[in-house]
Amino acid sequence: MENSPSKYDVKSTGFGLTLSLINGKYKMVILYLLHEHQIIRHNELKRKIGTISFKTLSMMLKELEKDGLINRVEYPQIPPKVEYSLTARGLSLIPVLDSMCEWGENQTSTEAT
Repeated sequence: MENSPSKYDVKSTGFGLTLSLINGKYKMVILYLLHEHQIIRHNELKRKIGTISFKTLSMMLKELEKDGLINRVEYPQIPPKVEYSLTARGLSLIPVLDSMCEWGENQTSTEAT
């Protein structure tokens, strides 16, 4: 079977969809933090990640919301209050991320021996 781009398009597979949803330097970290804290605000996420810019975090959150992985709730008050949490779809990704972490930990322990 030939694997030329015209015959096989990874983007149209379940694997491709999964990668498109978690692709990005910070998306998996954001998902894990939301899983750990359940509800978290923008500035708290920024503090916990540390190395992310305000603009990048905002962009990642918008993409995750657009993809149906996180909820964004804005409270009409001064100063504005916005909270983020995982949707059921986002929560369903956590076992996948856990498996990736477990695999990485196994590789690290294998390399150490």
